[in-house]
Amino acid sequence: MKALKRIGIDSYMLLLIGTVLLGLLLPARGIAAEGLRGLTYWAVTLLFFLYGAKLDPSSVRAGLLNWRLQGLTFGATYLLFPLLGIVLAWLFGGLLGPELTLGLLFLAVLPSTVQSSIAFTSIAGGNVPAAICAASLSNLIGVVLTPLLVTRILQQDGAGVSLGAVEKIALQILLPFVVGQVLRPWIGGFVNRHKLMTMVVDRGSILLIVYSAFGAGTVAGIWSAIPASGLVLCFLAVALLLALAMGIMVAAGRLVRMPPEDRAVLFFCGSTKSLASGLPIATAIFPAATVGATVLPVMIYHMTQLLVCSAIAQRLARRPA
Repeated sequence: MKALKRIGIDSYMLLLIGTVLLGLLLPARGIAAEGLRGLTYWAVTLLFFLYGAKLDPSSVRAGLLNWRLQGLTFGATYLLFPLLGIVLAWLFGGLLGPELTLGLLFLAVLPSTVQSSIAFTSIAGGNVPAAICAASLSNLIGVVLTPLLVTRILQQDGAGVSLGAVEKIALQILLPFVVGQVLRPWIGGFVNRHKLMTMVVDRGSILLIVYSAFGAGTVAGIWSAIPASGLVLCFLAVALLLALAMGIMVAAGRLVRMPPEDRAVLFFCGSTKSLASGLPIATAIFPAATVGATVLPVMIYHMTQLLVCSAIAQRLARRPA
């Protein structure tokens, strides 16, 4: 287990992989599937309520003073990535098929990670307060901006997001988030003191979503429609997206002559994508039968970024001061 941790694979990632396999081999059916969907819905609602309750607006305001770093990070997440996603979807779309292509576009408009990008910045000796601000701001805005960008891209691609999906996002994600922010002065301290509770809800809701999504795809027969060559090509497209994003972040940090501490923030916050935010939004937007295939690029990107970022952060940590 220690050897796996050194390359970025921890017990939670193994549990995530096991949940995917369980959804593929033993999916929930009938009444069990209905109950699972209900449980997943309320778990996601609770998750975003806790996000709202524990997010300190003052950390966002403080970090905004570093406008160059925050602007570049925000631009990477919501301008550069969507452009790269559109280009890769155009290049690989005919070979990937509609579900995986849609998943690639969805991946491109997700917010940055929170916990992992901050942790990697800390390991690499970067500007941790700025990383907290960049990651928090990305996710705060992403709750609203990601569904809007998905809607815009789908409309350009000849598809669309229904009014019912928008209403579901508002009720399941935005409303509990806002309620959590409103109640934060009274419950924020309790939520932050009980980190185990929030971690269980956070990771538990993701595992529920993963099992439900991949199980629904199995029941609908979506996996048999995706050839092995399509999965290999999907991995290559996602790996190319990650490599391009990381390379551009390194070049941008050097071009504007950022100090090494800020370059670490730009690299880890500007090139990562959030599985925790992406899966709940996906379940609110896409049909249950196809959401498993749609979030597959997000899953591949998440696992790949953890492995690569872990190796890079540890290499930077060993760099002379």
